[in-house]
Amino acid sequence: MHMTRTNYPGIEAYMLSCMSDSAHDQEHVYRVLNYALDIARHESGVNLELLVISCLLHDIGRAEQFADPGIDHAICGGDKAYEWLASNSYATEFADQVRRCIVTHRFRSSNPPQSLEAKILFDADKLEACGVIGIARTLQYKTHVVEPLYTLSEIGEITEDYPSFLYEYNFKLANMYDKFYTKRGTELAQKRKAAARHFYEALRDEVIECYSIKEIP
Repeated sequence: MHMTRTNYPGIEAYMLSCMSDSAHDQEHVYRVLNYALDIARHESGVNLELLVISCLLHDIGRAEQFADPGIDHAICGGDKAYEWLASNSYATEFADQVRRCIVTHRFRSSNPPQSLEAKILFDADKLEACGVIGIARTLQYKTHVVEPLYTLSEIGEITEDYPSFLYEYNFKLANMYDKFYTKRGTELAQKRKAAARHFYEALRDEVIECYSIKEIP
């Protein structure tokens, strides 16, 4: 979804200049925005300008995190969004609201979202980790950071240890369906749960079957 309202193209252009990896590309941002707008239609009192801008800018700190894994992309992105908005005629109070939405959108965080808009952004972003699209994006990310589908034990058995896709599924993807803040977000997530589980189980079973073949002709 490409925004057409007068004040959005500049924000969109800034977002596009910050996106550099396939798992967190512009289409990920647009899907998050569309999910957020869907969820917002089921809530009352949503500040749509705050929500839209927060969605557009929520991952602009990704490049910094890839360059230095010690950097939290949510905190970095929130700071970048604040600075950009404040320097482009947005009120500092509004820029800070956007910053707080972005800072709290991560799944693995001790800093949960507080405002309604922040909760909607959180849910919309987490929908991108659900279902088969969540599987696809996780595999994209694992390729980017050069991590395997699975790991092997010392005796050659399949494990689901870190780092691997199988580990990521069990540690994160399988456990997020009851972590949503909105009713609509929960509904959309639950619709995707079975498909993701089926993919994971099929992949694991095929790999185990392959490694069960011991004889060399």
